[in-house]
Amino acid sequence: MVWQMATDVQTTPPRRRETAPQVSDALKQELLDLQSEVLARVAYGEPLASIVDFLCRRVEKFTGKSVCSVLTVDRDGLLHPLAAPSLPASFSQALEGLPIGPHVGSCGTAAYRGEDIEVRDIATDPRWADFEFLTLPLGLKACWSSPIKARDGHVIGTFAFYFHSARGPVDLERHIVAACTNLCAIAIEHQQIQQRLHDLAFVDALSGLSNRVSFDRRIKQAAEEDTPFALLLVDIDQLKSVNDTLGHVAGDALIRAVASRLETMGQSMEAFRLGGDEFALMVLGCRSEAAMADAAQHLISTIGAPFHHAHQTIIPSVTIGGILQAEEAVDVDTLRQNADFALYHGKETHRGGFVPFRAGMRTSISQRIKAVRVVGEALAEGRIIPHYQPIVRMDSAEVIGLEALARITDVQKALLAAKEFHEALTDSRIVYALTGQMLTRVAADLRRWLDMGIPFQHVGINVTTADFQRGDLEVRITDAFAQAGVPLKHIILEVNESVFMGTGDHMVAREVESLRAKGIRVALDDFGTGFASLTHLLNFPVDIIKIDKSFVDRIIDDRPSGVIVEAILDIARKLDIRVIAEGIETREQVDRLLSMGCVLGQGFHFARPASAGVTTDILCKFGQLSPI
Repeated sequence: MVWQMATDVQTTPPRRRETAPQVSDALKQELLDLQSEVLARVAYGEPLASIVDFLCRRVEKFTGKSVCSVLTVDRDGLLHPLAAPSLPASFSQALEGLPIGPHVGSCGTAAYRGEDIEVRDIATDPRWADFEFLTLPLGLKACWSSPIKARDGHVIGTFAFYFHSARGPVDLERHIVAACTNLCAIAIEHQQIQQRLHDLAFVDALSGLSNRVSFDRRIKQAAEEDTPFALLLVDIDQLKSVNDTLGHVAGDALIRAVASRLETMGQSMEAFRLGGDEFALMVLGCRSEAAMADAAQHLISTIGAPFHHAHQTIIPSVTIGGILQAEEAVDVDTLRQNADFALYHGKETHRGGFVPFRAGMRTSISQRIKAVRVVGEALAEGRIIPHYQPIVRMDSAEVIGLEALARITDVQKALLAAKEFHEALTDSRIVYALTGQMLTRVAADLRRWLDMGIPFQHVGINVTTADFQRGDLEVRITDAFAQAGVPLKHIILEVNESVFMGTGDHMVAREVESLRAKGIRVALDDFGTGFASLTHLLNFPVDIIKIDKSFVDRIIDDRPSGVIVEAILDIARKLDIRVIAEGIETREQVDRLLSMGCVLGQGFHFARPASAGVTTDILCKFGQLSPI
C-alpha cells in the first residue's frame, strides 16, 4: 500500500509553475518611484479614477504583456469599474453594478471570497461561463484577480491582470500586484474618507440629498453663470401630524420617501433638503412660468403616490412655492426670499398645490409680520380683553348665552380694528398664547357674574388648530376655570370645521369627547362653509351647530340657501343637536328663521360684541332666568 502510494506520487507529473528572473534593483526602484508618485497624487487630492488609471498604465508598461483592471466594491456588494485603460468602454459598462458572487468571473469571485482567484483558462472555467463573451473576443484567455482590502479587512475593490495566453501569474507579476493592491487600498480608503467628510458638510444624513450648504453654493453658482432656472420650495404637509400620530420613525420615512421621489425628477432638476419638512428644487433651463407650473404639478403628482410603513399607508402631500429666476432681476437672497413668500402664501391659502410668486405677496406677508408683532406686544403687556356677543332666544328676546371674542387695545386702551391684527391669527404660536389669555380673562368675568347672581347659561370660547396640536387643551381649560371656581357646565367650546379637517380626526375627536365628559358642550362653528359638514355630524361629538352667516345673508331672496337651512334644522332636530343662526342683521331674517323652526340666533340685529361691563348690563336686563 505504501509502495503503491509512493509510485503514484512519483509518476504524477508535477504542475509546472511559471517563473521569471528575480526582481531587479531597477524594477524595485521603479516600484518605489511609482509608490511615491501615487501617494503624492493622493495627498494633492487628484481624483481617484485618475490616480488608478495612471497606476494601471505604469503597471502595464512594467509587465509589457498584461492588461490591468481595477474595480471598486460598494457596501451593497456591487462592482464599479474604476480604471481599465486597455479595455474597451463596453467591457467596463457591462460590469457596472454587477453583484459579487461565487461565479462572477475572477473579480466578482475574488471580492466575494476575499482571496486571490486564478483562472488559467477562461473558456473552460465555470466562474466565467456567463462572462466569457466579454474577454474571449478580445483575445484575453486568463485572469488573475486579487482583493483590495481596507484596514479593517473588508473588501473594497479588486486588482486584476488579464493575460493573452492560458496561464497564471509569474513571480514578477505577483510582486507588482502586492505593491499595487496596497497602493489602491490607500487611494480608495482616502477617497472614501474624503467622501464621508464631504457628505458630513454637504449632504443631508436623513434624506441623502444635498443639504442647505450645498444649496447656498449651487444657487449662487447658477446666478453667477446667468443660467435660467426656476426655484421651487417644497414643504411636506402634515409632517408634524405624522410624527404625533405614527411616531418620528414614520415621519423620517415620509421625509425619505419625498426625497427619493425628488431625486427621480430628471437631470435638469437638482434637489436639496433645507431642513425639517422643507426641500428646494432647481429646475435648470426653465424659462417660462407655464413650464415652472408644469414641473411643480408633476412633482406634486409624483410625490403624492402612497407608500407603506410599518403596516400603515401614508399618502404624502406637499405645498410648493416657486419663482422664475429669468424674470427676476434680483440678487440671490431676494430670489430665495420671494420663493419663501410664495411657499408661505401657498401654505396659508392653497395647501397641497403650487403657488407662483407675485409682487403683492411681499406686501401681504410684511403686513402679517407687523400684525404678529402688534399682537405679540399686546400679549406681553396684557392688552388682550374679551368682548361678548349675546346669543338670543328669538321668540322671547332672552339672552341665553354669549360668545367671547378676543379684542386688543393699544397702549392708550383704545380698541384696535380687527384688520390690524387679523393676519396674526394665522400664526400658531400667537393663537396658542391668545387662547391662554382669553381663558384666564373669561374665567374671571364668569366668576364675577356668578358672584353677582347675574343670570347667564354659558359662554362660547373659540379654539383653533394650534390649541389642539399641543395636546394640552383639556388641561388648560380645566385649570383656568378651576382656579376661578367656575363650573365647566358654563363653557361651550366653539370649534371651526377646518380644525376637524386639518388637525387629525382621531386626535381632535378624542380630546373633544374628553372635554364633553367633564360637562363642557361643543359647538361646530361656521357650519356649512367647509367640506363634508354632514359627515362631521356623524364622526364628531357636537352638541350645537352654528349656521354660517353666508346662509343667513341669503335666506330671504335665495331659495337654495333657505332649503339648505331648513335641511340643517331638520337633521339637527333628529340628531338632538341645538342650532344657532349666526350673523342675523334684520328683523326679516329673524321672522324667516323662526318660521323654519330656528329659535336661537346671534348677530348685530340683537347686539354687537361689547365689553364685560356693557355685557353685565345686558345680562341684568335680558338674561334668561330658566335655561331651555
